[in-house]
Amino acid sequence: MSAVNRKVRSMQVILAEHLGFCYGVKRAIKIAREHADGNSCTLGPIIHNPQMVERLKSEGVGAVDNLSDLKEGTIIIRSHGVGPEIYRQAQERGLNLVDATCPHVKKAQHSAKKLVEEGRAVVIVGEKNHPEVRSIFDWSDQKASIIETVEEADRLPECKKLGIVSQTTFSGERFNKIVARLLDKSRDIKILRTICNATDQRQSAAIALAKNVELMIVIGGRNSANTTRLAQLCEKRCKTFHIETAAELQSEWLREVKKIGITAGASTPDWIIREVQRKCQMVLETQRTWA
Repeated sequence: MSAVNRKVRSMQVILAEHLGFCYGVKRAIKIAREHADGNSCTLGPIIHNPQMVERLKSEGVGAVDNLSDLKEGTIIIRSHGVGPEIYRQAQERGLNLVDATCPHVKKAQHSAKKLVEEGRAVVIVGEKNHPEVRSIFDWSDQKASIIETVEEADRLPECKKLGIVSQTTFSGERFNKIVARLLDKSRDIKILRTICNATDQRQSAAIALAKNVELMIVIGGRNSANTTRLAQLCEKRCKTFHIETAAELQSEWLREVKKIGITAGASTPDWIIREVQRKCQMVLETQRTWA
């Protein structure tokens, strides 16, 4: 076999073992499609993927930012969840409410509520401006502290009883570091690690793949927190690009690259992943032709 052929045959596009839609996202999309009657809207984007949101809109499911934007019909609670006040307001307005909150987010919400009822000072480990975290905060009766960094954990005052929950898509590694700083804040601590298994699986699979390739392509909405974290984890191991669609993929990124890894956030649909995979393979085929 010639040297050129050996080089060409070694070119690979490898998908992470776990990537793309998680159970909660699949469930939310299914629920939205079941109510695609042209008179249904999600409260905010149902998931953090603009392409999927646009596809749902074309199928008859719109989106509104506030309940006041919908006078009648069906309001669909997105996968990130909302606080109890939204449920009350929807009922007052006479709207048909359909709940597509991810079950893992529900668990985190109810965990925060229970910890408050136990008389604990509650800490939510997560991103302050993420809609899921805001919903968990609301279920804590807006009494929880939201902590995103170890520095913020260090500044937390000591308390008699402490309860800890997490954003379901938060980095497991960062969660552990923050919790380690909180252990001396109280003698009575209850830790409820509400990071979902899908998050752990995608992060572990992305790290494993990034260690064995020269380049990682991370696919998902730029407004997707879990996709952004995948990119951050990968870029510590190899050159990484975060894209939303195949149109953003640049052939020069793949020059002289033999192994390309692909992963995708939990809100990235399969059809976008397949498009990126095909384009990567096409670029490699072009390199083969010119080799």
